[in-house]
Amino acid sequence: MDMVSAFANINWLSVIVASISSFLVGGVWYGPLFGKAWMHAFGFTESDLNTRNMPKVFGLSLLLAFVAALNLELFIGGNADTSYGLIAGFLAGFGWVATLLGILYLFENRSFKAFLINAGYCILALTLMGGILGAW
Repeated sequence: MDMVSAFANINWLSVIVASISSFLVGGVWYGPLFGKAWMHAFGFTESDLNTRNMPKVFGLSLLLAFVAALNLELFIGGNADTSYGLIAGFLAGFGWVATLLGILYLFENRSFKAFLINAGYCILALTLMGGILGAW
């Protein structure tokens, strides 16, 4: 399939919903589930986090989630079903993102705990995105 056809077949609503799902998963993942562990693993304090420009952080995060969902949609294609989307999302999260994060974390001498928190989020977010994209 050529790129023109690929873009013509995109279900933009599913890409938007998948983007938002990733954003919401991140809120729970880095909030009540692993927020304190993530802060500890990266040496952040509450006051460090309070100095961030939150509209910028949330706005750019949502934009980046949209790019990730669009990219996954282009890989999955318009004929995928939910199970294919879930598998493709999982494989993208585990096989691409988590493995590359692992390489970076090894060279940066980051903790295994930090890796598990961030890689786990990426795997879950992309798996859910894939499921949503495949379902539509």
